[in-house]
Amino acid sequence: VPMLVPGAESETVIPKSPCEARRSEAMEELEHTCPQPRLTLTAPAPFAEETSCQCQAPHEKLTIAQARLGTPADRPVRVYADGIFDLFHSGHARALMQAKTLFPNSYLLVGVCSDDLTHKFKGFTVMNETERYEALRHCRYVDEVIRDAPWTLTPEFLEKHKIDFVAHDDIPYSSAGSDDVYKHIKEAGMFVPTQRTEGISTSDIITRIVRDYDVYARRNLQRGYTAKELNVSFINEKKYCFQNQVDKMKKKVKNVEEKSKEFVYKVEEKSHDLIQKWEEKSREFIGNFLELFGPDGAWKQMFQERSGRMLQAFSPRQSPNSSPTRDRSPSRSPSPPWVFDKTSPPSSPKAASASLSSMSEGDEDEK
Repeated sequence: VPMLVPGAESETVIPKSPCEARRSEAMEELEHTCPQPRLTLTAPAPFAEETSCQCQAPHEKLTIAQARLGTPADRPVRVYADGIFDLFHSGHARALMQAKTLFPNSYLLVGVCSDDLTHKFKGFTVMNETERYEALRHCRYVDEVIRDAPWTLTPEFLEKHKIDFVAHDDIPYSSAGSDDVYKHIKEAGMFVPTQRTEGISTSDIITRIVRDYDVYARRNLQRGYTAKELNVSFINEKKYCFQNQVDKMKKKVKNVEEKSKEFVYKVEEKSHDLIQKWEEKSREFIGNFLELFGPDGAWKQMFQERSGRMLQAFSPRQSPNSSPTRDRSPSRSPSPPWVFDKTSPPSSPKAASASLSSMSEGDEDEK
């Protein structure tokens, strides 16, 4: 291989030695070209056929301790997780999250079994394989999806996809005549366990649907699905329709009851306010009445004052006999001599005649 030496007056070509040429070619072959983890979440994860690992560098066998330390530094650790992923739920997502975060730099490949394998070894699924593939592609933790994944992992499959570790829960998975399909993976030191999420699984969801089948069938009939689409007999269809009508009536009655309760509550609130106001007004009225007509009220005092004035007007008080003003009063005329003193009547007729004669004499003198 010729080589140019700069700085010379004319470009001089110095050929490389065969050892240096072979060394540079080996270095180029050892460079890892493995796909890197997704950095953006604006697009679904690709399928394995679209971004297969064509790296020619040898994948040296790693231990779990080495991978957790962040080695190797020039490529991500390729972690594989497989499953059926029917009715994709939060338990699936949490398991994939654990597989993704096992090591500092991980590339998560997810294998999804086809309908043929699943129906053969496990049973019928709710979602078909295309729907299950798409559900996995839109999970944020997945970097690559492998369609039609094998039921049992073979060395050829592990080598083809350059898988370093397999992530799955540690419960022995007995299937296809084996007590644990991951037994040989565990023996090879390539198995990394994840934790199951309690309380959620595909079987639990299907159990809920079977348990509440009538409710879901009635709901879908009400939404416009036909009995044929729901695989419901003619009699059950009519029964469900009748139950829907009954539920509607119950709902109307319940709404009426709630409105009635609300109305009664409002009336009670208003009546309570009215009663409270009436009590306040009653107390005020009674207090004002007692102030006016009570034992010590203003009306009694006023009546006593007026009655005293009337009594004084009808029967004025007489002045005592010893009053000096009575004797000095110029307007009062002396009592006539013929007026007898009530306290000292004449003792005899003679005395009476004598008093009469004296009265007559007095009159003559005045004349």
